[in-house]
Parts: sequence; structure tokens; C-alpha cells
Amino acid sequence: MKKTDEAKPMSGDAKTGGGPAKSGGSVKSGGSAGKKFSRDRLLLAVAGPVLALVVAVLLTSVVLLASGKSPFEPYQLMLEYAGNADIQVLIINQAGSYYLAALAVAVGFRMNLFNIGVDGQYRLAAMAAALVGANVGLPGPLHIALIVIVAMLVGAFWAGIAGILKTTRGVSEVVSTIMLNAIATSLIAYLILPAQFGVQPKGSNNLTTGDLPSSAWFPGLHVSDMAGDIYGFVFVAIGCGVAYWLVLGRTRFGFDLRATGASESAAAASGVDAKRMVLTSMLISGAVAGLAGMPMLLGDAHTYSLDFQTGIGFTGITIALLGRNNAVGIAFGALLVAFLDKTASTLDYNGYEKEIATIMQGLIVISVVVAYETVRRYGLRRQQRKVGEELAAAARTTTTREEVAV
Repeated sequence: MKKTDEAKPMSGDAKTGGGPAKSGGSVKSGGSAGKKFSRDRLLLAVAGPVLALVVAVLLTSVVLLASGKSPFEPYQLMLEYAGNADIQVLIINQAGSYYLAALAVAVGFRMNLFNIGVDGQYRLAAMAAALVGANVGLPGPLHIALIVIVAMLVGAFWAGIAGILKTTRGVSEVVSTIMLNAIATSLIAYLILPAQFGVQPKGSNNLTTGDLPSSAWFPGLHVSDMAGDIYGFVFVAIGCGVAYWLVLGRTRFGFDLRATGASESAAAASGVDAKRMVLTSMLISGAVAGLAGMPMLLGDAHTYSLDFQTGIGFTGITIALLGRNNAVGIAFGALLVAFLDKTASTLDYNGYEKEIATIMQGLIVISVVVAYETVRRYGLRRQQRKVGEELAAAARTTTTREEVAV
């Protein structure tokens, strides 16, 4: 990812392949080369995910074939199942949580940080927010705002621990966030006990934080009585994607963050406090991770319990990789993984193991790494060759003009 960013300036150099053209006025040629490089970058950006998906499908088909099953029927069954309106709503709702988790991971990736603790941050934030929401009475909008703010603060605090350890003691964020995931799991299990803050419903072995009052329910978009509602927080997730794109791609802060991720020493030489950017990035990543549980908490469950969904943070890593840390790419990745999750249940009813979808997700991760590296190397060679051709053409033009002038 970092190397891909480093390759971008080469297209800028290519545009000035008309540098010598100042004297001859072949600006048109340089502009046309710039457009070609823009198209090339777009094609290469799309080629990575497409190649990864194709490879993942092929490998999954090989696994099905080796087990004596049809290598094509499972995909047909899943696509047909996804045609039902209620399944489509489930896919969109699940994609909202996946999208927020992937954005949290992507913020770290753009800073060259691997926040593998998104899962712990999101679960601890959801539990704390549910606990506060169930025990505080406020008017609707204020109640929802309080829950969301608590979730963001708790997520940022938990990620900030790893950020402080990295900036002050040099502890790898990978190690610290993995350990913090385990600590978060144990802390949640302790706090949700009836002897602490938990509630055990009558006739159930489950433990919850208590039900949120209706004032804390986030209104959704009603599709139909059969399909149900799309969580209102899904649209907040879309807004977070727009904010991610604007802040990281269109602001000075975003440039400093990406520059620090590319080279801390170079960023420091330009006046950026690298350690401060590391800590800030971890805090933002944790705050976004805290939002990942809000679609489910405010839109459906209205409580945090022992069966609250886990693993979203790790799935977010897959989606961020598949989407290449791009807001739109991550959205497509979230929809794809949600599709695999929600349509896998139909395989059970048709003689196939639903774990096929899980196998495909794992193969997507492996394929992403291989495909992106292959596409990156091909793109660099192609770009270097085109730059060489432009420079050679400009040199020939200059030589010809000098000969004419003589």
C-alpha cells in the first residue's frame, strides 16, 4: 500500500515529460500522457480486487471439485437467495457494521499502522455505550447522541493505549492491540456479570446490559413488512465514508497522515510531529471502531449481550485490504463479505456446507495479497516504460529542433 502511494509521483513526472517541451510547446503531448497514466492507474486499481476475486472463486471451485461437489451450483444458489428482499436488507445492515470496522482499519493502514484491535475496541465500546444508554434517561436525539459519543470515546481510549505504548515505549501496535483484545474480552465478561452491571433475563442463561429505552432507538428505513427495516445508522456509516475520503484525501491533516505513514523521517523534516500523528491516528481509528457496533445496538438488539456479534474487527481487515483503503472500494468489499455471510445459510438446505463462504473469505485474503503485489509490480514496470518513452520522445524532438536551428 505504501509503495503504491510512492508510485503516484511518477505520473506527475510523466506529465512533465514535456519539460523540454517548454521550448517546443508539446504541452498537448504531455497532457495526453497524463490522461493515459490516469486511466492506467484506474485500471490497475480495479485490476487488483477483480483478480483477487477471480482467483478466490477459482480456488474455492477447486476445493468443491476435490470434495465431489459441483463447483458452480453454490454460487447460483447464493445469488438466487440474495434475490429475496429480506436477505437484501440483512446484507445492507451487516455491510454497515463491516464498513465502519473496515474504515477504522483503513485509517491505521494509511498511517502504516496495523490496528488489529478493532474487534476489542468495538465490543468494549458497544458494551459501555449500551450500559450508559440503559441507565440514563434523555430525550430521543440527545439519548442517541450520548450513546454514540460514549462509544467513540471508549473506542478511542482503548486504541489510544496502544498508541501511547508505541510512541513512548516503541511497542508494536500489532502486539499491544492483540493483547488489548484479550483484555477487552475478559473485562466485558466481568462487567456484564449480575454482580456488577449485568442483567440476567428470567428463564435465560444470557447476560445483558439491560434494554435501551425507545428514546435510544435509531429510526430506520422501512422497506416492507416482509423485508423489515434498513438500520438508520447505515446512512451514518455512509457519511463516515464521505468524511474519510474528504479528510484523508482533501485536507492538510490527511496529507500529513499519509506522508508520515510513507516516511516518518521525511514527514518530520517537513515539520510534522510523527509521534503525535501516530497517536492521533490510533485515536481516530479507535473512535471509528467504536461506531461499528452502533447499527446493531441502536437498530435491532437495543442491548449488549453475550451473543452480540464478534469478529467484525477481523472481517474489517479483509475488507480494508480488498477495498485498498479506498472509501468506495471498502463499500463494495463490505457488501461482498456481507453477501457471503448472509447467503451462506441457503447452502445448508441444498446439501452444501455453509463453511464454503468462510473458505472463500479466507481465500480472498490470500488472493488479495498475491494479486495486489502482482498488479503493483506490473504497474511499476509499465509506468517506468511509458516514462522512458516520453522522455526519449522529448529528447528526440529537442535534438531535431536544435539541428534545424543550426
